[in-house]
Amino acid sequence: MVVKKPRIVIIGAGMAGLTAANKLYTATASKDLFELCVVEGGTRIGGRINTSEFGGDRIEMGATWIHGIGGSPIHKIAQEIHSLHSDQPWECMDGNTVTDDATTITIAEGGFHLHHPSIVDPITKLFNTLMEYSQGKLNDTTSKGGSELESYQKLAAKVASVSASSNNNNKNNLSVGSFLRQGLEAYQVSKEEQEEVKGCGNWSRKLLEEAIFAMHENNQRTYTSADDLFTLDYGAESEYIMFPGEEITIAKGYLSIIEYLASVLPPGLVQLGKKVTRIEWQLDDEKRKKGGAVENNGCCSSSSRPVKLHFCDGSVMYADHVIVTVSLGVLKAAILDDDDDDSGMFYPPLPPSKTEAISRLGFGVVNKLFMQLSPTHGGLKQHENEQSDKGFPFLQMAFHSPQSEMRNKKIPWWMRRTATLFPIYNNSSVLLSWFVGEEALALESLKDEEIINGVSSTVSFFLQHHSQWQKGSTSCSSHKLCNGNVNSDEGRSHYLQNEVKFSKVLKSKWGTDPLFLGSYSYVAVGSSGDDLDIMAEPLPKDNSSCQASSAASSSPLQILFAGEATHRTHYSTTHGAYFSGLREANRLLQHYHCVGIYNN
Repeated sequence: MVVKKPRIVIIGAGMAGLTAANKLYTATASKDLFELCVVEGGTRIGGRINTSEFGGDRIEMGATWIHGIGGSPIHKIAQEIHSLHSDQPWECMDGNTVTDDATTITIAEGGFHLHHPSIVDPITKLFNTLMEYSQGKLNDTTSKGGSELESYQKLAAKVASVSASSNNNNKNNLSVGSFLRQGLEAYQVSKEEQEEVKGCGNWSRKLLEEAIFAMHENNQRTYTSADDLFTLDYGAESEYIMFPGEEITIAKGYLSIIEYLASVLPPGLVQLGKKVTRIEWQLDDEKRKKGGAVENNGCCSSSSRPVKLHFCDGSVMYADHVIVTVSLGVLKAAILDDDDDDSGMFYPPLPPSKTEAISRLGFGVVNKLFMQLSPTHGGLKQHENEQSDKGFPFLQMAFHSPQSEMRNKKIPWWMRRTATLFPIYNNSSVLLSWFVGEEALALESLKDEEIINGVSSTVSFFLQHHSQWQKGSTSCSSHKLCNGNVNSDEGRSHYLQNEVKFSKVLKSKWGTDPLFLGSYSYVAVGSSGDDLDIMAEPLPKDNSSCQASSAASSSPLQILFAGEATHRTHYSTTHGAYFSGLREANRLLQHYHCVGIYNN
C-alpha cells in the first residue's frame, strides 16, 4: 500500500509564502516528505514587493526599506547575495532622508521659507520626543542630555499621565493622534509668551507650529498606514520592535530577496495566475464526501484530503494543509463575503475570534508617486557659463489646514496631507512623494495629466520665491514679496520663473488591486497585540502530542496563517512577513516530527 505524502499548498508568492516554501522544501527535500505547491493569484512573484524602473533608476513600487540592519534577516540575505551594491542608480541609495540638513528646506504654504531655527526645530524635537515616548523608547528616568529635550520628555510624561487618568488608566481607547495633539497643546500653553513671527503673511506662530506638527503627523501616517492617527492605538505602539542600526534600501532591488528565496524551488512548484476564490475546510473529524474529483492541472488527485481549494478558472485542488498568506485587506473583504455561506471565501466561515480580530485590526493604503522632472522647467535652467550642482531639494511642505479660509484654493485637496517631495537620491531628476489613506485612493483614480498639473501647481506655489531652489532666498524674517501673492505682478513673474514641470509620472495602486486591497497593517484603537496573535492561530489547532499516533486522523492544522499582519512585534514589515513564514513552516515541520513522519 502506497502511503500518500501530506500535501501543503501555500496561497501567495510574497515574502511570507516564499519564505515558508523555501523552509519546507530545503528542510525536507532529501527526505521527499511533502507534496508542496505555491499558488499565486497574480502574474508575478513578490506580492507587496515590486521592484521596477523609472527614468533609468531602480525604484520600489512597494516595500522599500530594510528597517534596521542589526539582526534583520532581510539584511543578512541581501549581504549574502551581494544585493547591497549596484552600478545602476537606485532609490535612496545615498540614504536621502529628512535629517539631511544640507538639502532639506521647510516651506509654508505661500512660499515662506521656515529656515529660522526657532520655528521648525522646536516642533520637530517635540514631535519626535512624543513619538519616542509613545513607542516606549523613553521613560521618566531617561536622560536626554539637553535641557530643551529634557523639558519635552517631561512634557510627554505629563501628557501621558493626564491621558491615562482621564481614560481611567485604560490605554485601550487612547490613540496616538490624541496623545500627540495633547502634547502640542501643552507645549503651546507653556510657550504663550513667545514673540510672534514676522514676515510670514497671514501665518501666525501658532498656525505655523500646528502646520509643522501636522507635517510630521503626515509623515507618521506613511510609516503606519493609518489614514488618521486618531485611529492608531497608543498602547500597542510600545510593543512594536525596531531593529537597531541604519535603515537602508537594497541596491539590486527588494525583488532580489524574493528571487533568492524562490531560486531553490523546482520549476512548476510556484503556479502563477491561480487565484483562490474559496477554501473549504473541516471543523471536525467527519470527512466530507468530495466525490472522486481530480485536480485539473494534475497537481492533486485525492478526494480524502480535508481542504478543498477553488480557483477562479474553475479548477480545484485538495490539500492536507494550506498556508494562507494573503493580505489583511483581502481577509477583511473575505469576512464580509463570508456572511453569505454560498459565496464566502471560507467555508465553514472563520470562527468569531478570528473574524473579530480581522475586523478590529487596521489596514491602510499607502501609495508612492514617482515624477520625472522636465529638463525645460524654470528651476533647472542655468545661466550661460554658470555651473550648478543644486538639484531639487528635500522639500518639506507645511500646509494650511484643509478647512482654513487662508488656504490656496488652486492646490488640490489630495495634495494637502503630503508632507514631502524629494529626489530619490541627490541630484536625481526623479522625485518621490508618499500618499496615505483617502488621498492615496484618490491618486489611484486620477489621470497622469491631472496628477502632473496638481503636483506642479502645488510645488510651484511653494517654491515661487526660490530661484534655483537656493536655500534662504526668501524667509519669514526677510520677506519682501506681498504675502507670497502670485496675483501681484512681481509674485506672478517669480512663480512663472520657478514653475516646476514634470514630463511623466508612475504611481502604485495598492488600494484597488484586488490581490491586496491596501498596503500594510496597524493596530487600530479597539484592537491590540492580542489580535495579531489571534491572526496567527491555525485552524483547527494542533492538540496532538508526540505520543498521539492518531493525530493525523483528526486533520489538525488545515489552515495556517502567515504574513506581516500575523506578527505581534514586527507587523507592517517585510521581516515580519519573513518571520511569519518561518513560523508556519516550522509549525508543520514540528507537527510531523511529533507524529513520527519528520524523522523517517
